[in-house]
Amino acid sequence: MTDIRWGILATGGIAHMFTSDLRTAGLDVAAVGSRSQASADSFAHEFEIPRAYDSYESLVADPDVDIVYVASPHAFHAEHAALALNAGKHVLVEKALTLTQPQAATLRDLAAQKNLLLMEAMWTRYLPVMIRVHALIRSGALGEVRSVIADHTQALPTDPSHRLNALELGGGALLDLGVYPVSFAHDILGAPETITATGRLGDTGADTEVVVTMTHAGEAISTSISSSRTAGPNEAHILGTEARIDLDPVWYTATTFRLVGRDGHLIESYDTPVAGRGMQYEALAAEQYLREGRISSELEPIDESVAIMGTLDEIRRQIGVRYPGVDR
Repeated sequence: MTDIRWGILATGGIAHMFTSDLRTAGLDVAAVGSRSQASADSFAHEFEIPRAYDSYESLVADPDVDIVYVASPHAFHAEHAALALNAGKHVLVEKALTLTQPQAATLRDLAAQKNLLLMEAMWTRYLPVMIRVHALIRSGALGEVRSVIADHTQALPTDPSHRLNALELGGGALLDLGVYPVSFAHDILGAPETITATGRLGDTGADTEVVVTMTHAGEAISTSISSSRTAGPNEAHILGTEARIDLDPVWYTATTFRLVGRDGHLIESYDTPVAGRGMQYEALAAEQYLREGRISSELEPIDESVAIMGTLDEIRRQIGVRYPGVDR
């Protein structure tokens, strides 16, 4: 156990995966909160968590919780993150950070006012494989990085009532799947200078396929496709003037990659297994930031998370996705 105590807000699938990895890393999970006592009790029993609450308000009021992991659906991220921040808790929020950029900016400002850490749970950035990717780019091994290509395509439930297809819950391929390649492009190439998007909407109005092309500083280009209806290769490539990095499926996980020279020869092959899924690395980073007194991530500063939400907003505008009660 460590000196920092986690609270888990919501008990869905992503919360199970995250908490499993917290336990794998030996981190301290002090409490869980759900909308029902039965769900909280079941989750607490599964992960040997000492306290289980039947409301999120009770969870964030627990004096033995230092940082809250928000795992509720997208539409509630802003509300639940603010609930925790106003209770004096540091917050790690599942991606996408919020539904919109204005919501994200409001959270950022609240966290700064409270002098509390606010992080988006883009766990990919904290994986050892991505740390190595960045080291290679910084070393100049790729030469000038000119383009990024990535897909995130899965065959997911088509039930109109499923949260993935419910606009009122922030459903759609973009916020669930597309956030990965969009964030990846930001990470490698910086914020886009231009954005061009096209997509297909399902019967509920939620997006099912999204294709995005962006230009970045130095005329670099990123392209991505995201789909909740078709299962694709889920690969990513970073192309430079001297070499490229081919990230194997599933590229945003603790995967393998190859650094390949411009003449096709293999320069480096990366294959370093991690325990569990690898979500513990973002938690370990958050704990380190707290010990250092930081209120923003070093690998994904909160200002960048807000900028990514702005990119997602523009993509939604172009493909015609509007969230009820949020977009005007």
